[in-house]
Amino acid sequence: MIKKSIFREYDIRGIFEEELNEQSVKLIGYYLGQRIKGDKIVAIGYDARSHSPILRDYLTSGLNAAGCKVLDMGMVATPVNYFSNYQKIDGFTTDASVMITGSHNPSEYNGFKITIDQAPFFGEEIYALGEEVILHQDQKIEGNTECVEIDVKTPYINYMVQEFAHLKGLDKKIVIDCGNGVAGTVITDIFNALELQYRGLFCEPDGTFPNHHPDPSVEKNLSDVKKALEKEGDIAFAYDGDADRIAVLTHKHNIKGDHMALLFAMQMENPTVIGEVKCSQVMYDELKRRGANAIMYKTGHSNLKVKMKETGAHLACEVSGHIFFKHRYFGYDDAIYATLRMLELIKDGIDLDKEIDALPAVFSTEEIKVETTEEEKFLIIDKIKELLIHPPADFPVMLNVIDVDGVRINFEHGWGLVRASNTTPVLVTRFESTDEAMAKTYETKVNELIQKAKDSL
Repeated sequence: MIKKSIFREYDIRGIFEEELNEQSVKLIGYYLGQRIKGDKIVAIGYDARSHSPILRDYLTSGLNAAGCKVLDMGMVATPVNYFSNYQKIDGFTTDASVMITGSHNPSEYNGFKITIDQAPFFGEEIYALGEEVILHQDQKIEGNTECVEIDVKTPYINYMVQEFAHLKGLDKKIVIDCGNGVAGTVITDIFNALELQYRGLFCEPDGTFPNHHPDPSVEKNLSDVKKALEKEGDIAFAYDGDADRIAVLTHKHNIKGDHMALLFAMQMENPTVIGEVKCSQVMYDELKRRGANAIMYKTGHSNLKVKMKETGAHLACEVSGHIFFKHRYFGYDDAIYATLRMLELIKDGIDLDKEIDALPAVFSTEEIKVETTEEEKFLIIDKIKELLIHPPADFPVMLNVIDVDGVRINFEHGWGLVRASNTTPVLVTRFESTDEAMAKTYETKVNELIQKAKDSL
């Protein structure tokens, strides 16, 4: 029985063998190939998980059955996979790419990030694909792993070395933590070619992630890189399992994605910058103060890529460390590229700590997750919207409500957010205020509203 739940908003994701197995993945490949219209070129890459090459073979069989020509780029970082959509590789121009990755999920998970005609394949497209696969779940697809091996890593490395040749010999001690993910398949080659001084932690790909979980947005996963930075570094970077998210650490700060966007935008002239609903109000206000066009939009790498193309934005960010550059790049999230852009700021004399310290002080919570069910999470959001029309008498004074993705309530001295996760059965909340006690009040009152919405279902 193929589960509908593996077909998610931004990608396809599930547990190897239990959910992503020979039958389901061959069918995904076949019906995806039908949507790509057959007789097209599809490039496949995969992460460090031991089962990723197995899924590659199943997916290849399905795509071949649909009449596609399959290119195999081997083990690569997700941004290297995306890169194949924008370059002629070994004489081939691709029509689509699939990255086989479980990203930062536990090692038993895997999944597919799909790009067609340089655009993300997501949302209703993935749900429709899921319905067709489930409808034909008993259909048999023959094994056929015929493919052409291609080298995308070398042109990617060469591109980065050429674009950032001015960083050669930068006099800074750098620490990188690849978390045994796939960042190490390219970043050390790039750093070596640029003659950078660095210490690499856990750069050897190992899909069991023996040292720590490859999610740099979780503070405990940064303990090793922080120790190394304190002992022997000027700046440090950490990456998630497939290298599309980054953490930037100085001796004073763990610089979140929204603050990274402020730093990167400093060297762009009147940029358009897109942030997700979880981004600090400080980012939006500061961008506008500097003359930039700041846009708030939905969370999710696919959503932000589409919005960037629609608006012609130069930059987009998520708090978690997805950074998207259209300025001098292709408009997708690439943690390796973001690393080099950050080093470029340092080379140009920008003091990262000084810039962060100069921002207005606010008190922000991390993402706080409220458990619920897949069936109820969106219903709760709808109910909260109803309740906010006539809020409780003791509810803080509201300025307005932004409902582009869940509910972001702007108060007199800050804001609170409640949104339904598109990937897990939880509500995600976050709170911010210029006053620490007020941030706590916002959290308390919004949680009371969530409970009231739950009780009414």
